[in-house]
Amino acid sequence: MSYQVNEKGYYGEFGGAYIPEMLYPNVEELRSQYLEIMKEESFQEEFKQLLKDYVGRPTPLYFAERFSKKYNTKVYLKREDLCHTGAHKVNNTIGQILMARRLGKTRIIAETGAGQHGVATATVCALMGMECIVYMGAIDIERQAPNVARMKMLGATVIPALSGSRTLKDATNEAIRDWINNPVDTHYIIGSVVGPHPYPDMVAKFQSVISEEIKTQLLEKEGRENPDYVVACVGGGSNAAGIYYHYLDKPEVGIIAVEAAGKGVFTGESAATSALGKEGIIHGSKTLLMQTEDGQITEPYSISAGLDYPGIGPMHANLFRTGRAEFISITDDDAMKAGLELSNLEGIIPAIETSHALAIFETRKFNEDDVVVINLSGRGDKDLNTYIEYFNL
Repeated sequence: MSYQVNEKGYYGEFGGAYIPEMLYPNVEELRSQYLEIMKEESFQEEFKQLLKDYVGRPTPLYFAERFSKKYNTKVYLKREDLCHTGAHKVNNTIGQILMARRLGKTRIIAETGAGQHGVATATVCALMGMECIVYMGAIDIERQAPNVARMKMLGATVIPALSGSRTLKDATNEAIRDWINNPVDTHYIIGSVVGPHPYPDMVAKFQSVISEEIKTQLLEKEGRENPDYVVACVGGGSNAAGIYYHYLDKPEVGIIAVEAAGKGVFTGESAATSALGKEGIIHGSKTLLMQTEDGQITEPYSISAGLDYPGIGPMHANLFRTGRAEFISITDDDAMKAGLELSNLEGIIPAIETSHALAIFETRKFNEDDVVVINLSGRGDKDLNTYIEYFNL
């Protein structure tokens, strides 16, 4: 059994493209060409060159010595926080802007929650001289003000989503609406492994550079390509897809997905989709989704702006349903403590999203000689205000 996508765009029973007829031409144009374009030698050369010279890859695989000592296991951090723009998101936007250019598109739209994907999209649009419109929930605009300023400095237009919970889900709705109205010249850069096929697969492939590098780096450090576990936080799940990618079909590598439990899984203020979700359709794909008895999407909550999505990508829904991945839910409080702890032990301030992944060590025990690789998906600069308020710094 393979955990990769099949030719119809499904991971097991999840995925597909459930889209209004008006979007069909846009999605079909991309689906019919994305694999061929990605295989082109000129595409690969340009993609790799930009990842190296512009993004700063490969990112280091850092042995967190003091953190490892505290939890009595070997913990490595994949330092995606050191990418240009401060998170893994740029791996995907570089790939998609090159894709958009080859498809003859001149205008780019995107949705963003924590703002990192918006910044990464605005960055590549500035690089390629393309128009950039970013949709962002009004609440996220407030809590991620520095990223909004960065997007504007990079020349993007930031449009607030004022409907619903005014967060990521609503920003995505607005972006899809825009795409329906501008089908010919516009490419929609989705920032996570969500949306209609081929997006989950395309984004995962662009992010797979993360696990590809880990294989080489771990061989150098530990004499083997495979860690015992790969760990990542999961909202939509692009950083997780990136670190899992080359290990999906290797059963000897444990996969751990960490979701945001918010104020507690069953408090009504949570984003723990695996625990609370049922099958449903959101933003063009069939996946696990937090919803009411009559199928209305329930509002997710997390202290982290990047994890409060009511669903998970179809790849992750399949990993959960088949038992291939172990899912753990972490509360706001435990995540915040873990973020402060890493700052004190290693001199690295992580994004609050990543802090959720770091928090599992308090309860999830590992063997002394286990090699555990965590995707340190972003840096904490964007979250300083939240850290300041939470800890009264």
